[in-house]
Amino acid sequence: MRTVIRRATAADAAQILEFIRALAAFERAPDAVTATEEGLIRDGFGPNPLYRCLIADYDGQPAGFAFYFFNYSKWVGRPGIYVEDLFVLPQFRRLGIGRELLRQVAAIAMETGCQRLQWEVLDWNTPAIDFYRAIGAEFLDEWRNVRLSGEALERL
Repeated sequence: MRTVIRRATAADAAQILEFIRALAAFERAPDAVTATEEGLIRDGFGPNPLYRCLIADYDGQPAGFAFYFFNYSKWVGRPGIYVEDLFVLPQFRRLGIGRELLRQVAAIAMETGCQRLQWEVLDWNTPAIDFYRAIGAEFLDEWRNVRLSGEALERL
């Protein structure tokens, strides 16, 4: 049994969307997904991709993904990577797939001169929190997530 991590291509859009929907169900928000295959292809695989994605295949079966994009820190004057999603299907958990996905994103960060990885975790997702602590991740509890969307975004 073997895990292969590979960069997603436009041909993976349907699989990426399946992972997104499975993650939304896990995060107790199954109806929140409005993404489409067409949108994923448009935004991730054109000349200036807005996101990148790695797919983990386990024995030839899609097992998980890491969905990320580059950001920039004005404080350190270097790029970083924001990991929007790291997700492994339940039947493939505890096989080291999540760690390998994150390891590959970290390798991409190092190759591209990034100084850090950042991501969020739901406060009730204790398996993920324990995993992140085990790899040495720092929790930034003093920072609050802020979002402006919908009508509020339009008004502004």
